[in-house]
Amino acid sequence: QVQLLESGGGLVQAGGSLRISCAASGRTVGYYSMGWFRQAPGKEREFVAAISRSTGSTYYADSVKGRFTISRDNAKNLVYLQMNSLKPEDTAVYNCAATPRGSLAIATSYDYWGQGTQVTVSS
Repeated sequence: QVQLLESGGGLVQAGGSLRISCAASGRTVGYYSMGWFRQAPGKEREFVAAISRSTGSTYYADSVKGRFTISRDNAKNLVYLQMNSLKPEDTAVYNCAATPRGSLAIATSYDYWGQGTQVTVSS
């Protein structure tokens, strides 16, 4: 139904900013609720942020709230994650995901996943 491809990751210094993107094909991102997850080496995958398809409401993990912003551009089939005030503990592979249903903070709710983009924050 939809294919996802992340981009925009890279190396940044602590306190810096980065915006990563998720491009969708097959269906508009407006059909889905969209989420961002991340996974660091040796760590479990964790929820980062999500945006609802029905209301446009956004949700954030406590660890990123106030620093990260999720948004979408339905006309361009893009979802963004703006990351500010980055910390070394934000270093991870970031994946976007799509679902027409489910609880948005739970990885098993999502049907479609991108392959991820690496974000590395140096101290």
